[in-house]
Amino acid sequence: MALSIKNLSKTYPNGTQALKNVSLEIPNGMFGLLGPNGAGKSSLMRTIATLQDADTGSIQLDEIDVLRDKESVRRVLGYLPQEFGVYPSVSAEELLEHFATLKGIANARERKEQVASLLQQTNLYHVRKKHVGGYSGGMKQRFGIAQALLGNPRLLIVDEPTAGLDPAERNRFHNLLSEIGENLVVILSTHIVGDVSDLCRAMAIINKGEVLLTGDPLSVMNNLKGRIWRKLIEKAELPALQASQQVISSRLFAGKTVVHVLADSAPESGFEAVNPDLEDVYFSEIQNYELRSKVPA
Repeated sequence: MALSIKNLSKTYPNGTQALKNVSLEIPNGMFGLLGPNGAGKSSLMRTIATLQDADTGSIQLDEIDVLRDKESVRRVLGYLPQEFGVYPSVSAEELLEHFATLKGIANARERKEQVASLLQQTNLYHVRKKHVGGYSGGMKQRFGIAQALLGNPRLLIVDEPTAGLDPAERNRFHNLLSEIGENLVVILSTHIVGDVSDLCRAMAIINKGEVLLTGDPLSVMNNLKGRIWRKLIEKAELPALQASQQVISSRLFAGKTVVHVLADSAPESGFEAVNPDLEDVYFSEIQNYELRSKVPA
C-alpha cells in the first residue's frame, strides 16, 4: 500500500495558492506532514480525502485514481479532520453505531462487534454509555479515531490531532496512533514537531504550499550534524546576534535565552556544538525558505 502524489496544485477563488506542485511518495506506516499554520497541510489533506478538487496534478492510492474515482477512495478512507462535530447528547456507543451504518456496515452483528472492538482499542469502552458532549478533549480525539477506523480503512488521515491536548492525553494518543500505524498508510498532519519525531518513520516539511524537504527523521537530523551551535545569552543580546548569525530558534530557560545557530563552524566564543534534533531541521528549513523568498529574482 502506498500513496503517490505528483505535481498537485490548488488555488482558491480568493487567489490564495494553497498547493504548489506538491509531489510526495507516502509508504505504508506513519508519515508526518510537518508545517506551520497556513502551510497548506489541511488543503492537501482535504484534497486527498476527496473533499475538494485540485487544479492540476494526480494522486494515486495503489490502483485507485484518487481525483477521479472518489467513491472508491471513500470506501477505504478514514479521516479525522482538525475540527469535527459530534452530537453532544448521544452516547459514544450509539453515535459510533450510527457512523458505522453511514459507512455501509449493514450487518447488525458485524456493526456491533466492530463498534465494541474500536471502543476497546481507543480505551473508551468503560465510558461507552456516556454522552460524547461530556468527554474531555483527549477522549473526543480518541472517539474521532474510532469513527475514522470504522470499515477497516487502508488510508487514515489525521489533521492536527494533538493540538490542545494535555501531556498525558497526548501520550495516550501517540500510543494509539503507533499501534494503528503498523498496518495501513497513516498521514499525520501537524505543526507539532514532537508528534513527528515520536511517531513517524518518514516525513515531509511543507510551507506556503511547497514541499521543502522529505526523508526519515534520523537522516534529516544527521544532515545537520556539526552545524548546530547553542549558547545561553541575555535577552538583550538577541537582536545583535540575529543580525550577525543565522539564529534558527530561541527560547527562555531559567530567565535567560537559549539560542540555536546554524553555521558550518563555531560562530563565536561561548557557543557549543549540539546534536541536531527535528526542531532544528524544521526551523532551519522554514527560515532558509523565507530567506530564499526575499532574494530578488
